[in-house]
Amino acid sequence: MSLDLPLIWAGIIAIAVLLYVLLDGFDLGIGILFPFATPRERDVMMESVAPIWDGNETWLVLGGGGMFAAFPFAYAALMPALYGPILMMLLALILRGVAFEFRHHGRTRGKPFWTAAFAGGSIAATLAQGLALGGFIQGVTLKDSVFAGGPLDWLTPYSALVAVGLVAGYALLGATWIVWRTEGELQAKARRWGWIAIGATAVLLAAVSLATLLLHPRVAVRWGFAGGVFDLARLLPLTPIPLAGLAGLLLAAFGLRRNHHVTPFLGAYLVFFSGYIGLAVGFFPNIVPYAMSYRQAANADNALALMLVGVAILLPAILGYTVWVYWLFRGKVGGDAGYH
Repeated sequence: MSLDLPLIWAGIIAIAVLLYVLLDGFDLGIGILFPFATPRERDVMMESVAPIWDGNETWLVLGGGGMFAAFPFAYAALMPALYGPILMMLLALILRGVAFEFRHHGRTRGKPFWTAAFAGGSIAATLAQGLALGGFIQGVTLKDSVFAGGPLDWLTPYSALVAVGLVAGYALLGATWIVWRTEGELQAKARRWGWIAIGATAVLLAAVSLATLLLHPRVAVRWGFAGGVFDLARLLPLTPIPLAGLAGLLLAAFGLRRNHHVTPFLGAYLVFFSGYIGLAVGFFPNIVPYAMSYRQAANADNALALMLVGVAILLPAILGYTVWVYWLFRGKVGGDAGYH
């Protein structure tokens, strides 16, 4: 029995993208929340992610590099369609990376500038990811497997709504991370941020879901919504997905109300996991919605097999290192901005 190499690689890339969103999402969220904190609180917030933030972006490299190597036809079709937001995201990530280091090691008089750069880079990167996601969900115009649309097809009111929703979602991840990893006044302030982020995420998630069903008929059909009515035979098997998202919001709210430390963060993760699975249901097996399946876009099997050998060695090492670093720096960050 031979391995289904295109399916395996589709799974690897899907997992890499999910891990990037879950892991880098909360440190982008910290940057989004930066303007609402005091200078001392910002130091503690940055220290809470200092040992792990750059490692979180490894998954973005794996997802993008894996797409290029395993699904070159999809990469060639998607990149021209999403050049704008992808370039914006990369530049913003570079800016926030430089700002992170310069704010910590640079001169005191330059600290306000690098603080603004870190916050601005975090917000810009999140907006860019949301615009790219919105453009992806809308679908890409292809002709003979080549991009045939315009350079600004991704810039629509729908993609802007998705981008704003992602800002709210990452802010929720950032607030609940701070609740988990800090204490005292900053933790109390993060709980207040968390309540606001829960409300904003709930409203925007509902708005994006409704807009997706109304504006994108092919996704609506997948969810059993066509011609203004629901097909219960299609919808009922999928109801656990939105219910899981609702459960995540309720779990985060419950944790904040009961002054739990880790429960709100787990609830926020459940919201993102539910949304990710919901998106996959909307376009799978297409890897370029809604024109190219992952099998059509895949590289030759011998190339996929060769790369799989490398990933089989590399992926456990990355996972092991990630788990080890998170375990090593599992303590809370106190007022002295150090682990104890």
